[in-house]
Amino acid sequence: MNNDKSKNIYYLDELSDYQVSNDDKDVRGWEVHDKNGRLVGEVENLIVNKQTERTVYLDVEVDDSIIDANFEPYQGKANQGQHVYLNEDGDNYLIIPIGMAELNLDDEIVYTKTISHDTFSRSKRKKSNLPIKRDYELLILETYQPDENYDEYHEGDRLYERDEFRY
Repeated sequence: MNNDKSKNIYYLDELSDYQVSNDDKDVRGWEVHDKNGRLVGEVENLIVNKQTERTVYLDVEVDDSIIDANFEPYQGKANQGQHVYLNEDGDNYLIIPIGMAELNLDDEIVYTKTISHDTFSRSKRKKSNLPIKRDYELLILETYQPDENYDEYHEGDRLYERDEFRY
């Protein structure tokens, strides 16, 4: 276990003395569906805030359909005008804030009422079990915010000028 005092959130699997409360559902292994019922992936792990002893994110291994959408949303300008793409091979995971997740207890499915497959496809992914950096959390929260005018001012891929989200 990492003893970094500045670290606030952990993968539940990192914390051998922690487990899901009997009053809560352990959704690891459950499918995740978007707002239209389309498969997004499967919950691999829970990400918890150790101070509050609460789950804050679901760590989701994305379905191939997310990767196959082949979006390169985080294209930034590097030195000498070259472009940097931040979703690389092996970036097969993303996080979903627990507040954006709903549970279908009968079918054991996690779903969201607000996030589409397209938005998940355009989201910055990460590799398995990497520490969750605050910059990544903020980027994900920004990405998942509903944007009613998306099509009006975006032609193609969503551009970002930052490349500090590389894992």
